[in-house]
Amino acid sequence: MRVTALSSGSRGNSVLVEGASGSLLVDAGLSARDLLQRIAATGADPGAIQAVLVTHEHTDHVRGLDALAKRLDLPVYGTPGTLAEFLLHRKSTRRPVDTCPVRGDAQFTIGEFSIEPLPLSHDAREPCGYLIEAGGVRLGYCTDTGVVPGGVRERLACCDALVLEANHCPRMLEEGPYPAMLKRRIRSRRGHLSNEQTAELLRSFSGDLAAVMLAHLSETNNTPERARSAVEEAFGLFSSELQLSIALQQTISRPMVI
Repeated sequence: MRVTALSSGSRGNSVLVEGASGSLLVDAGLSARDLLQRIAATGADPGAIQAVLVTHEHTDHVRGLDALAKRLDLPVYGTPGTLAEFLLHRKSTRRPVDTCPVRGDAQFTIGEFSIEPLPLSHDAREPCGYLIEAGGVRLGYCTDTGVVPGGVRERLACCDALVLEANHCPRMLEEGPYPAMLKRRIRSRRGHLSNEQTAELLRSFSGDLAAVMLAHLSETNNTPERARSAVEEAFGLFSSELQLSIALQQTISRPMVI
């Protein structure tokens, strides 16, 4: 499995997951044109994409979803709440989008991929992450959540690799320019994981992970160096054995190969 962040942050999120015989896109938060350009820049074939998995309906995750799904004739998977919000706000056209509701208690398959939704805690209608398995490798995808529920924590602990949110440094957030209400939202149980929360989660099962991609970093309230330092400290002596990468807003990430 090969995992590449096409973009990650508060202004647009999308991750390409490639298997042996096809690929998936998790979220489509850039314009369709930008997404296609970035997919091409990775050397991947857009025609190999079999579906888009959506985590929730916020604009930075669905900006290009409607146009991309129609252009590539892709089905869109998400929770019933997420899909209802997407369909409510999408532009009305003659060409429909094929939506496929998924629930947290049921696995489903797309080509070679076996997928399990993971219910998360964010200020959206019905947000989720995903556990994606192919070729005997398990990838956990968990961003945009203020806490990691116990059942999700257990599922992530079974993974070989993770795409995991490290949104903010608490000190930078507290001292930064955001209004108090927005700071409270980010820190809340329906907000975003801090570097320290992410490090604590990883510390609980660090010995079993081969690779971690830190995602959804705030450009205002975090730095790649702070996020990396928190995770490396959590892994201690094992940090040299971990394939650790940082997904950023402006650049395509280095692929995580597992």
